[in-house]
Amino acid sequence: MKDYIIKDAWQIIEDEFRPAYQEISESLFSIGNGRMGQRANFEEDYSGKSLQGSYLAGVYYPDKTRVGWWKNGYPEYFAKVINSVNWIGVHVLIDGERLDLAKVKVDRFERVLDMKNGQLIRIFEAEMENGARIEVKSIRMCHLFLSETASLHYQIKALNRDIDISLSSYLDGNVLNRDSNYDEKFWDYEGHELGGNFQHLTMRTKKTGFLVRTDLASKFEYQGKAINKKKKIDAVAKVGEKINQHVVKDATLSLVKYVAIHSSTNHSETDLESLGIERLSWLFEKDFSVLMKMQEDAWSKIWEDADIEIEGDVSAQQAIRFNIFQLYQTYTGEDARLNIGPKGFTGEKYGGVTYWDTEAYCLPFYMATKGEDVAKNLLIYRYHHLEKAIENAEKLGFKNGAALYPMVTINGEECHNEWEITFEEIHRNGAIAFAIFNYIRYTDDVGYLASHGLEVLIGIARFWAQRINWSEDKKVFVMLGVTGPNEYENNVNNNWYTNTMASWCLEYTLESLHIVQDHAPEKFHEIFKKLKLKDAELEEWKSIIEKMYYPYDAKRKVFLQQDGFLDKELIPVTELDPKERPLNQKWSWDRILRSCYIKQADVLQGLYFLEDRYDLETIKRNYAFYEPLTVHESSLSPCVHAIIAAKIGNPEKAYEFYLRTARLDLDDYNNDTEDGLHITSMAGTWMSIVEGFAGMRVKKGMLSFQPFIPKNWKRFSFHIQFREVHLKITVTQGNFEVQNKSGKEINIIFNGDVINIAPQQLTKQRT
Repeated sequence: MKDYIIKDAWQIIEDEFRPAYQEISESLFSIGNGRMGQRANFEEDYSGKSLQGSYLAGVYYPDKTRVGWWKNGYPEYFAKVINSVNWIGVHVLIDGERLDLAKVKVDRFERVLDMKNGQLIRIFEAEMENGARIEVKSIRMCHLFLSETASLHYQIKALNRDIDISLSSYLDGNVLNRDSNYDEKFWDYEGHELGGNFQHLTMRTKKTGFLVRTDLASKFEYQGKAINKKKKIDAVAKVGEKINQHVVKDATLSLVKYVAIHSSTNHSETDLESLGIERLSWLFEKDFSVLMKMQEDAWSKIWEDADIEIEGDVSAQQAIRFNIFQLYQTYTGEDARLNIGPKGFTGEKYGGVTYWDTEAYCLPFYMATKGEDVAKNLLIYRYHHLEKAIENAEKLGFKNGAALYPMVTINGEECHNEWEITFEEIHRNGAIAFAIFNYIRYTDDVGYLASHGLEVLIGIARFWAQRINWSEDKKVFVMLGVTGPNEYENNVNNNWYTNTMASWCLEYTLESLHIVQDHAPEKFHEIFKKLKLKDAELEEWKSIIEKMYYPYDAKRKVFLQQDGFLDKELIPVTELDPKERPLNQKWSWDRILRSCYIKQADVLQGLYFLEDRYDLETIKRNYAFYEPLTVHESSLSPCVHAIIAAKIGNPEKAYEFYLRTARLDLDDYNNDTEDGLHITSMAGTWMSIVEGFAGMRVKKGMLSFQPFIPKNWKRFSFHIQFREVHLKITVTQGNFEVQNKSGKEINIIFNGDVINIAPQQLTKQRT
């Protein structure tokens, strides 16, 4: 665990240069806008430890997997959203000496991520080996107001004497991915131009053939006056401009870089040139201060609907805003072809592609803060991949339209390269089905079932029906050779969560058939005929639901994570030597698999999803049994435990788990933030407050709240969009307030009682 980030309500602040933490900071201070993202690499040259990263949504490479590809049905590649053109590049010589913070004396250093305004700011003072002292200030933005563009301002001041500065502004396509399986370069150089004030560089991905054009314009100024005497940088896959300037003591030399990046994923190749020139010209006409104001205005609209305010706990306040900020930097919901990678645009790990995290954790956040259209786009993403999901299942021997959604994908095709994950962690199908249920429960958009959802549900149901088998010994249906959410168990039989979700999916699909038949009979008959459903198939599903096996310990009255779980030596996590943690970095995989330790919520994940099916005592018993065995070495774990702890009346544990999930990256709990941020689990931070502390659920078509407030907080508030109504919820020590900011009345449930809230009305209740 690290603790070097200064606590502040709206800013992430690093107050000194820490080379050992540089890659962690590069992740923490990342910026993005949903179309592109950039790690917080230094603009100038840096020879110290660094992971250079500039990423474009939808631009990927199918990197050939190192293992398993010879096995039948095994993916031949791992899709990666790859490192793209380095657009931030600045090269600085001070009296002929290169500016490199790894080699100069850094006297002062501050890096600030301004979350309120969407800006990355860095200020430092350095003494060169030649004795010259300089001050550098930089501001960087990935524009939220025009998402395929970016800009930065870079300023150098002479502090102790006159100096000669050579300053270059460039684009560089000679980039690598550290995680390339065979040290392969993923890009081919296509060409460049050096006309007038603009330069452009065009690169194409190997194999996938995505064409990316990056346009650059640079403005150099000395003491506020333009420098027009510039030289072109002209090299293979590298273009730009440079100037030489004598700078007197206390004077300032500055550069503004304007960048437009367009790819053939979003536009036809023939339009890339005109788009680049048009948008770059529009940017070039504007002073950098104007762009900053536009960025501030764009982010203020996000915060108006998504902000969570906490009074009395600056650490918690900073953390929740950081999580919300990074979520909206990663995904804005404007394009149904895009999704949310576990690391977003902040690192290479996990390839920037889609996991089940989106449906299980991200959907509730976007549904409540952005409205149903964005949430629907996340579901439509999966609908568009249904045929690929059927193909994925066919490769494994499934038939009749059975659909297995991939564990990892960017185009619908499975591309994960670990057997126990790819072919055994099939519970992801359950999360996708649950997301459909959760969306309809929240929005009342029953029409989605007829237009999209039912076909997905039927494909998933067919998979489950074929994946189980009848146990003549037990006289029940069982599911063998799976991996549940707890990835510290592989190839187990009858994982309770997987069996439970499979049965629930069959049940919900049957229910959905009736709903569509009632609401859209023509569509029902069309789907029934198209998918060749038979009454006998539906009867088979009912039989599976009735006779599914669920491991259970009658003595403890808890659900067993899988068959044989009680054969393990049940030693609580508290008895582990702290030096042994995290297990995934200290223990062999063999030792982990034989232990009782749980990576993340497994049985408890099922109780979270389907809590209405279980009484409070059942949930309490299972929490009391499994939480002491859970090491929380998945970023997805603490939030589920926080929500359940809140539900069962354990506010201290709920708060502890909230801080852990909220500050997971800021404090580097799992010693892996240098790989990139845990974007999808950040939505779990929001869930910890809204579903945990505020106790928000949907019951009988209404929002229901059963709140508590951590004892060290004075108040917290958040915004919710629900069925065309915008609410602001505020919880204080003793009061619960609901402000209806809409023109439509709404009924809510508060501690079991129904309350009517008129348009524009503020209602207060005692907690």
